[in-house]
Amino acid sequence: MDFYKYQVLGNDYIVINPSEFKRRLTPARIRLVCNRNFGLGACGILYGPIFEKGKIKLRIFNSDGSEAEKSGNGIRIFAKYLYDAKIISPATLDFKLETLSGEVAVKILNNDATLIAVDMGTVTFQSEKIPVKGKKREVINEPLKINDKEYKITCLSIGNPHCIIPLNKISKELLLEIGPKIEHHQLFPNRVNVQLLKVIDRKNIRIEIWERGVGYTLASGSSSCAAVGAANRLGLVDKKVKVFMPGGAMTVEIKENNHFFLIGPVSKIASGNFANEFWTGLKD
Repeated sequence: MDFYKYQVLGNDYIVINPSEFKRRLTPARIRLVCNRNFGLGACGILYGPIFEKGKIKLRIFNSDGSEAEKSGNGIRIFAKYLYDAKIISPATLDFKLETLSGEVAVKILNNDATLIAVDMGTVTFQSEKIPVKGKKREVINEPLKINDKEYKITCLSIGNPHCIIPLNKISKELLLEIGPKIEHHQLFPNRVNVQLLKVIDRKNIRIEIWERGVGYTLASGSSSCAAVGAANRLGLVDKKVKVFMPGGAMTVEIKENNHFFLIGPVSKIASGNFANEFWTGLKD
């Protein structure tokens, strides 16, 4: 097979195994495959497994062709692919994957690998590590003006950059208005993921997600962790929180050593082959 398609709460990825795919995976090819009108349609591509020095490496590409450091949903989807393809043993329920942002630990929680947990690591609010321009500081509850309106932002990195905006009322319409402007704001040299956050109570939150390099997204694992991390730091929630998104809900728990664990469902959609004519006009 050339490709395998999976989804997590509407956040869909194409898995391409380099040992089976005989073309170069260029940015133009990524954009075409992910195009929802002219291609398969996806939020991104998971390229792997790449075996290096005894480790399983995963490369994560956004639908615009850019490469992402980490994706909670992408990692869990890729883990299910490895299980489905018998690249890992059915008895191997705990293993590690290497991403651009470092190593992550994965745990398969049931017999068909439709429920998977991932240790997303720790968060940092330090501006130089996110990165956010300006003096070195923790970026917590800072003002940012967009469209002549001031918002309070809290920014962090969990291997990739996030900007969280707590509000009493959130909506897709507001996110579509300000999300792309924040993603490309001069404050963020590597661009940024954006979440509008509404706290329901100390154990439940709701978010709307604008994903860097993708756009409006129904669900995101790293965004869920980032929103919980920001809300917890602001004193708004406890350490185990259910995150509701347009595509559904996942659970985030902050455990020992400030590690964020993401737990949620994964499902396979399809597998198949690309027609030769699909690539017409694209150079190798």
